[in-house]
Amino acid sequence: MVSFSFQVPSASEILDDSMTLRRFRTASFAHPAWALSSRAILLVLLGAIFFGSAGCENAKPAASSPADVEVTPVLQKDVPITREWVATLTGKINAQIRAQVPGYLVQQLYTNGAFVRKGAPLFQLDSRTFQASMDQAKGVLEQAKGDLARAQAQQGKTQLDVNRYTPLAQTGAISKQELDDAVQSNLSALAQVEASKAAVASAQAALETARLNLGYSTIIAPIDGVAGISTAQVGDFISPQSPSPLTTISTVNPILANITPSEQEYLRAVREFEKTGESDEQALRRIEWRLILTDGSAYPEKGSYYALDRQVDIGTGAILLQIEFPNPGNILRPGGFGNIRAVTRMDKGALLVPQRAVTDIQGKYLVAVVGGDNKVKIVPVSVGERVGDLWIISAGLKPGDRVVAEGTQKVADGAVVNPKTYSPGASAASQSSGGSAGN
Repeated sequence: MVSFSFQVPSASEILDDSMTLRRFRTASFAHPAWALSSRAILLVLLGAIFFGSAGCENAKPAASSPADVEVTPVLQKDVPITREWVATLTGKINAQIRAQVPGYLVQQLYTNGAFVRKGAPLFQLDSRTFQASMDQAKGVLEQAKGDLARAQAQQGKTQLDVNRYTPLAQTGAISKQELDDAVQSNLSALAQVEASKAAVASAQAALETARLNLGYSTIIAPIDGVAGISTAQVGDFISPQSPSPLTTISTVNPILANITPSEQEYLRAVREFEKTGESDEQALRRIEWRLILTDGSAYPEKGSYYALDRQVDIGTGAILLQIEFPNPGNILRPGGFGNIRAVTRMDKGALLVPQRAVTDIQGKYLVAVVGGDNKVKIVPVSVGERVGDLWIISAGLKPGDRVVAEGTQKVADGAVVNPKTYSPGASAASQSSGGSAGN
């Protein structure tokens, strides 16, 4: 409750006020209405003076007390630096199944999405045309073999004539012309034999082609894996030029996770590897890779380095890195997403402060340090990695410095504060309850 004190005016002051009122009333505005107005104005002025003086007497400056803040010492310890990337899952082998011969699809021989073994039939094309072609090729081959036999028999006869005429021509029993004719006939027969052999080989090749085409009419799995849903229906005309594959079979145990670190991340990692004398492949194999699934759960199996692409993608500025994960039960499927986490290095003797202790002002980071005399000093710092709710400070602080973690908005450079021990859980609970009350 506010109390007011005032001093009763003296007789001379009242007289002065009365004279002032009389002078005002006898002024050039001496009209009854103006007289009433002037009296009211004077009363208002007196009231303002009265209450103003009363307020001034009671308005005394309050003594300022140090602000309560929560402080915590700068920690120093070895900190594992963790990186995280978005990952897409893919089969170690993804075989696109296409027809090698044209034909009508008459049967699908596997269950969509099922695991299939290498050599298992997947699709059956109409094989009648291919069977007819093979039968025809067999006939052509047999005919070529018959022609070869006849040519060989004829050549045998001409060879006998040459053998018989040669001694006779030497004794003059026959003319040399007869011997020459026999030799020419033998050479012609030999040429016919070679042509017949070529015809047999050609017919044999045609038969093998027809046999392969007949075999291709049954489309089989080239690998063990999970077969996708068929993109073709029974009755469709299939050809090798069809725009999409009939299905895709993927080997999913193990399965690969593709991540794409930026070129800058890759170069920083290479420099870190050089400090330890390791090659990039040796260091990547040493790292333990973890997969976080889209539902937030951690995949139980550990990953291992599989491959690093030969080039940086000129479009994205990233390089492809593949991590291999065991996949018993085929839980993980190609096309899935997740996050890959890995501890890439250890920051020795890192200085840590709570993230809330660091104030970012237009890209400059400031920390309020409380000295032994409880005075605040605003210190610019250089920040590094974030580790949970802590921040690595690379420059500006030293181990043991007390920094303001709660109440930074209350402090200024040189101000005296009342430091209390910082309790992260209590501060968070206080803020949460305060926010709930406000809502």
